[in-house]
Amino acid sequence: MTEHTLPADIAEVVALALAEDLGTGDVTASLIEATRRATAQVLVRAGAVLCGTAWFDEVFRQVDPNIEVRWRHTDGAVLEPGTIVCELTGPARAMLSGERTALNFLQTLSGTATAAHRFATAVHGTRARILDTRKTLPGLRSAQKYAVRCGGAHNHRQGLFDAILVKENHIAALGSVGEAVRRARAQAPSLLVEIEVETLEQLREALDTQADRLLLDNFTLDELRQAVAMRDARGGERKELEASGGIDINGVRAVADTGVDWISIGGITKHVRAADYSMRFVP
Repeated sequence: MTEHTLPADIAEVVALALAEDLGTGDVTASLIEATRRATAQVLVRAGAVLCGTAWFDEVFRQVDPNIEVRWRHTDGAVLEPGTIVCELTGPARAMLSGERTALNFLQTLSGTATAAHRFATAVHGTRARILDTRKTLPGLRSAQKYAVRCGGAHNHRQGLFDAILVKENHIAALGSVGEAVRRARAQAPSLLVEIEVETLEQLREALDTQADRLLLDNFTLDELRQAVAMRDARGGERKELEASGGIDINGVRAVADTGVDWISIGGITKHVRAADYSMRFVP
């Protein structure tokens, strides 16, 4: 397995996925004799970054612990088309009943890791690091954030509970950026405090606060360069700058070259293109 810590909710997430697929039982697999055993291989048909092995294993552990899965590669491995990633041996019925759910996890999480890897590779050699967002598939947030790390990118906050991100509606409700940061520091002094700004004037105001990071929302490349210069021209503690808003793989390098510290990409987890895996019984 990768060195990244696995989420704690794998068994729970897998159980929900199996329940929606199996329902009252796999009526097609029941056509096969209960004593029939089989061996199968899983291969990837297009290049991908492998992720989701723990979810795959958990599917078959819950379906039938007599199924043995032997992995040839670990999470984070960059796979060439046609690579066999694992072999399974065990009861044929159970193997077929778990196939779709197991592959769903593998293809979705590998797709997420592959996208993260593409963005991380695109900005390599710059100061910038790639962040995910909360735009995740419902029920799969911890899994997708794990996949992002496997792909070489980084996690933003896990949810609304572990960091403070003050946006325009928060500022409107509180009256000012300064008041928002003051309350944030008083209420949660140990949490990261980030302020979203939409103009250079708002950035100037936010630079005078005790925020840790400033989110530059939909800034042009020229505005990003100006923002970095404004930040760097100030003495004292250096605030991190995060670029966000409509940044795709074609434009991410130019954004990184402006000198920002972070680039958040919602599409890594939101616009998931599943990796192409298939499982085939071996004669």
